[in-house]
Amino acid sequence: MDLDLRKLRYFVAVADRLHFGRAADELHIAQPVLSRQIRALEQDLGASLFIRDRHGVALTDAGRQLLADAGPLLASTHAVRRRVSVAARGSRRLMVGFRAGIPVIPAARAFEARHPDVIVDVQRIEGDEQSPMLLDGRIDVAYVRLPIDETGLRVTPLYTEPRVAVLPAGHRLAGKEELTEADLAGEPLVWHADPSTQPTRRPHPNAGYLVRGVDETLEHVAAGRGISFLARSASVFSSHPDVVYVPIPDLAPDQVCLAVAASHTSPVVDDFVSAAQSTAEITAECGNYEMWQLGGDAIS
Repeated sequence: MDLDLRKLRYFVAVADRLHFGRAADELHIAQPVLSRQIRALEQDLGASLFIRDRHGVALTDAGRQLLADAGPLLASTHAVRRRVSVAARGSRRLMVGFRAGIPVIPAARAFEARHPDVIVDVQRIEGDEQSPMLLDGRIDVAYVRLPIDETGLRVTPLYTEPRVAVLPAGHRLAGKEELTEADLAGEPLVWHADPSTQPTRRPHPNAGYLVRGVDETLEHVAAGRGISFLARSASVFSSHPDVVYVPIPDLAPDQVCLAVAASHTSPVVDDFVSAAQSTAEITAECGNYEMWQLGGDAIS
């Protein structure tokens, strides 16, 4: 039995909303049609996916499992369409994602020496974009920072790097040569939680702000709303006149990895992974010690 992707998309719509009527509206189909498609999917799989009663709609254990597996599967179909579309245009292009502070140039140069006919494009990504953009094919390979949802991905560790404390310039500890975690106990924290949310004040006075990305972090720290932590390389490439960086050696290091969608099998991608592994030490040095500069249009 082949899994019907249309029925799977219908299932995800209902599972996300736990409401057949709203899901039908979102899908622009009649509710009875949607109900029939879900029943047909349940018959195909030989399992009930939803509990329907007077209290509403809930997922069964089988439904929760299918929902967990459906995301990467549907994303991979989008990725296939993107890659076919690119191939149809006759262009050979590799889109490489990277987090702030991670240089792509060393691996790109090593890769281009073997593939001079492939254009390497780069795009800066944030933490919430790492998995989705790989799975749906918007990027082919990415330099990522852990933690990351590894479902549907192949993740290759490359190197670790120290992290630094990010403090307002007028902070009582801003002039220290280095700090410990104990030094910062009780400090309000600018922290990365669900990056899709806007920065909002947490109810506890030390809970700080939720932010998305390095730029937001620096603005909130500069405004005195809390302290934060960054990988040292991110601090090298991100400056702010009202922020200082202080090493904090006892903080767990940042882990940099290379990630590829497990469904994306390509000799070109494999060669870039090899190039990234062979240049990992150079990449770490470049990021941490500012031994190179990005070209003017390197970041999109």
